[in-house]
Amino acid sequence: MEKSVQTFVDEASPNSSTNNNNNGGWISFPFIIGSMAGLSLAAAGWNNNLIVYLIEEFNMNSVSAAKVYNMANGCSTIFPVLGAVLADSFLGCFSVIWISSFISLLGVLLLTFTAVMDTLRPPKCFDGSNECGNASTFHLTILYAALALAYLGNGGTRFTIGSMGANQFHKPNHQAIFFNWYTFALYTSNVIGSTVLLYIEDNVSWVIGFAICVAFNIFGLAIFLSGRRFYRHIEAQQESPFMSLARVAVAAIRKHGEPLSLGGEDYYNGMTKQDSSTSAHDPTNPSKFFRFLNRAALITEGDKKPDRVTAEPWKLCTVQQVEDLKILIKLFPIWTTGLLLCTPLVIQTSLAILQALKMDRHLGSNFKIPAGSVIVFTLISTCITITLMDRVVSPLLTKHMRISLTPLQRVGIGHVLTVVSMFLSALVESKRIKLEHQNSVVVPMSVFWLAPQLAISGIGLAFHSPGYVGFYYQEFPGSLKSTSTAVVAVFMGVAFYLGNGVMDLVQRVTGWLPENINNGRLDNVFWVISVLGAFNFVYYVICASLYEYKNVDNEVSDSIDKIDGN
Repeated sequence: MEKSVQTFVDEASPNSSTNNNNNGGWISFPFIIGSMAGLSLAAAGWNNNLIVYLIEEFNMNSVSAAKVYNMANGCSTIFPVLGAVLADSFLGCFSVIWISSFISLLGVLLLTFTAVMDTLRPPKCFDGSNECGNASTFHLTILYAALALAYLGNGGTRFTIGSMGANQFHKPNHQAIFFNWYTFALYTSNVIGSTVLLYIEDNVSWVIGFAICVAFNIFGLAIFLSGRRFYRHIEAQQESPFMSLARVAVAAIRKHGEPLSLGGEDYYNGMTKQDSSTSAHDPTNPSKFFRFLNRAALITEGDKKPDRVTAEPWKLCTVQQVEDLKILIKLFPIWTTGLLLCTPLVIQTSLAILQALKMDRHLGSNFKIPAGSVIVFTLISTCITITLMDRVVSPLLTKHMRISLTPLQRVGIGHVLTVVSMFLSALVESKRIKLEHQNSVVVPMSVFWLAPQLAISGIGLAFHSPGYVGFYYQEFPGSLKSTSTAVVAVFMGVAFYLGNGVMDLVQRVTGWLPENINNGRLDNVFWVISVLGAFNFVYYVICASLYEYKNVDNEVSDSIDKIDGN
């Protein structure tokens, strides 16, 4: 790893012969990772304890608080798509990141005010009283406005900054290692925020905890702006790539009656240089996959002029634009597997916090673990696994066994571990509800019983999260690099809404999710999502086995060849 980092530093140097035009790379790495760590730490401090804050300070019942949490996080993971569109089409990554960071700062400030000012929240409910006042429309308006700003800003930075960091490198294997460290830094900052800050919020003051979040948000924004002169900036395109994709579909429909040609000279390749990295096919001849779309690049008599071919908008597109749309179509089945993978994880995380509230959280006689901190078991295992994979497992596999895990293989391992985690969650919950608690709020069972399933879930994340991000970044068309990492956020966001839908359905149809989960059957919920996860894994295997890599296989061969050369 040390040798690889030194190579990157040399290539990122302004005087390097291998990268004369790149002032980014690992020179800009501390600024990008440092800013992301500050922003992520701030977000972890208020987001991971949101359920507890809503229950204790806004008098929400536990299931309603979990639904608000899922809904808000769903927005946060869908907002990156908006940031990606703005970055790819209009503003560029740098502008989107600093603007989003400022928006999140405004949201966290407003959330802090709800903790500071008694008039911005309902009267506090003590000792489990049944006469607690509900939050008024005014209270909820201020709360939801704060959350909207905070989640909007957080969503605009988290994945866009990953794309900007990868843009500092030219080689896919360098980008893959960056994504490993990006994920490691992301989860490490979440560990710190989910322990230290949550402890302060639960045991010292919500005001102080949120104020520290504000400070880290300012720190992250300042670090990012200070590294501006070192970044390799990629300007936004003059035309939105999404508009180009739409034109392909429209042009193909308009020419649906035209017979296809087998000759490459009958297809329009434009006046610009073709990017060979975005297609494995001859640039003069479109691929046979979804041949209907080839008509969008087919030159007809109406497109010809006496001295040239005229490409009218919405009627004639380049072969490259057609192939870009085909790439997205090929990736869609893989994308849906991620959607069904994240839904069980969303349900597991929100229910784990509710379980922790009903379990013995004491560590020793004086220290009590915050309920929101149970996700640290997931975060720590993710960080450890990523480190071991990057520094130990992957180099050993490549050097001694001449194999290297492809992104889709890593994702597949993550699928299996996630299913195992759900099964274990069901077994632990079955044990928890069988314990005699004599109408006590807390079941006599240590919260550390939740650690194994959450740790396995974290190990799975270490495989499928960087795997998905790196896979999409390498496989997406070159014009949609920022969007490539955001699509991971999309299925995470949709999964939060699906998780809410599943919980609503379970509440309406069964009695498994009552207000007091000690009287419910959460184990049955886990059994259901375990079976769904198993079916999704089979679906994933089918999709992955049918997919043909565009760049990754070549990169794996290059990595093995480099080791042979050493």
